[in-house]
Amino acid sequence: MTRFRRYGDAGQAFPIYITVVGGLLFLAFAYFAVGQAAANRNGAQTAADAAALAAAQDRRDQLAGAWLRDLLDPTKWQDVFDGNAEGLSPSCWRAEELAARNDADILSCGPDGSLGYTVEVETNKSVGKSIVPGTEARRSNASATAVIESRCGFELPAEDAGDDVLPALDCGGTTWDLDPKGPAELLPKPEDLFEVHLAD
Repeated sequence: MTRFRRYGDAGQAFPIYITVVGGLLFLAFAYFAVGQAAANRNGAQTAADAAALAAAQDRRDQLAGAWLRDLLDPTKWQDVFDGNAEGLSPSCWRAEELAARNDADILSCGPDGSLGYTVEVETNKSVGKSIVPGTEARRSNASATAVIESRCGFELPAEDAGDDVLPALDCGGTTWDLDPKGPAELLPKPEDLFEVHLAD
């Protein structure tokens, strides 16, 4: 009699065991789906960050080139350091390159003021199949803004100083005594003149 009740209790517990295991499996698959989506979003943000930085770095390099062209005319330097220079070309092609390297496409790209670029991307890969309906074809989007900041300050020489006298350039605590007739490698590099970073 006792043995019969013991087997009966086990028979009653078996459906409960199946239900609990099924629930745990469902939760495990649900967490896996959430993890897939998070990884996809992280990939999108990585691509957006890299694309925005690449576009801003290309603009920085162009501004540094404009400063070199205007090296003998210090009255134009501040405009360059403010991001206003003639002959600048769009830099979104660099954003497209970096997005592609991170398996994403550019949805939008453009200047953010004179000293920045904002980029929005979409991943090429979808979240993938999961127990969450509608995720099979869903792609992740992300945006990022990179900014360019001048690292340099200077004071224009006196009017009677002569045309061949250039201001000393203070860039992040480093002073450059500029000699346009000296070797090019002794002139500041783009990264000496400007800092590029993601916007906060």
